[in-house]
Amino acid sequence: MNMDFEPDFTPEYAPFRAEVRAFLHDKLPASLRHKVLHGLRLNKDDFVLWQRILHAHGWGAPNWPLQYGGTSWNAVQQAIFDEECARAGAPRQLPFGLKMLAPVLMRFGTETQRKTLLPGIVSGDVWWCQGYSEPGAGSDLASLKTRAVRDGDDYIVTGQKTWTTLGQYADWMFCLVRTDTAAKPQQGISFLLIDMRSPGVSVRPIITLDGEHEVNEVWLDAVRVPVANRIGDENQGWTIAKYLLGHERSNIAGVGIAKRELSRLKDLVARESNPGRTLQDDPLFASRIAQLEIDLLALEITQLRMLQREDPPGPESSMLKVLGSELQQRVAELLMHAAGHRALSFEFQTPDSGNKDEDESGRLAAQYANWRKLSIFGGSNEIQNGILARALGL
Repeated sequence: MNMDFEPDFTPEYAPFRAEVRAFLHDKLPASLRHKVLHGLRLNKDDFVLWQRILHAHGWGAPNWPLQYGGTSWNAVQQAIFDEECARAGAPRQLPFGLKMLAPVLMRFGTETQRKTLLPGIVSGDVWWCQGYSEPGAGSDLASLKTRAVRDGDDYIVTGQKTWTTLGQYADWMFCLVRTDTAAKPQQGISFLLIDMRSPGVSVRPIITLDGEHEVNEVWLDAVRVPVANRIGDENQGWTIAKYLLGHERSNIAGVGIAKRELSRLKDLVARESNPGRTLQDDPLFASRIAQLEIDLLALEITQLRMLQREDPPGPESSMLKVLGSELQQRVAELLMHAAGHRALSFEFQTPDSGNKDEDESGRLAAQYANWRKLSIFGGSNEIQNGILARALGL
């Protein structure tokens, strides 16, 4: 039975979907499409190129209102756009500026901050990274120790951040710092914007299991940060952090990417065969694919319902994060299973691999290893389940 279903994508949205597909056909560079669809490594230039192409077309910020340079698309249009981009093999738009910092600026920033910072985000000219986690403060974020001490019109910031995704490319970091050590943990935190070129900032790579330099340690050694770079009031950072995390966790759901990888799984299953029998004929494996597809459909509909709400993401974003991360991990596991022994080669990507059409099975193991992190970042799934339990009064 064909389980393909487009929730609420009624005929009125058919022209919009056709417009998005035509744009992707005409404007998505073949080199980027090849890299994404073959699981190859993307570099900074790839992400920036795609963001600038989108911005030139007026689609650089699908989730922003028109007044700030966005599209003012509704929830269904945003979902269609995300799905079509993933299906076509477009790089994922980096969320740090577009979907994390930007909503914070629109809600808590000054008009000067919005006018100064939002244009560089949507154009792709300014790369942002996130300074939340620390060696002793990950899911327990309120225990962070990076300190900011007021010195006239500046803060002097000292401490360490870790798991800073793509921080090696970043121009700026939005960062949580402790500005009051006497207050309760959640009440003594502020939200600062730090120029990564400032004296005292150093970035050190963390190489993950798949051989990727995706995350980093960031050391802050008496970094001078203007008070004007604070978002919101001093010690209001925890409120801002929770608001930002609601947007981050909703984004982790990754419905479009999961649907693309599910399609990839079906293609792989159709190609793979054992003597006299294909995986398609294995009722147990078929049932796992069917259950994955059903669960993905449920997640898609749930996310669409939440996007249509006028209120900002709340505790329900934790549900999207938990379900979305687990679904992506499940499809990565099934891809490994379908590839069988050929996935065990665990191929590391080489600089020229983007120009080859070699068998990609070995890279499935690298993807599987990398995606184990999905249930941890943005707040571990165990923490998210606790948030949901408290929201339900359990």
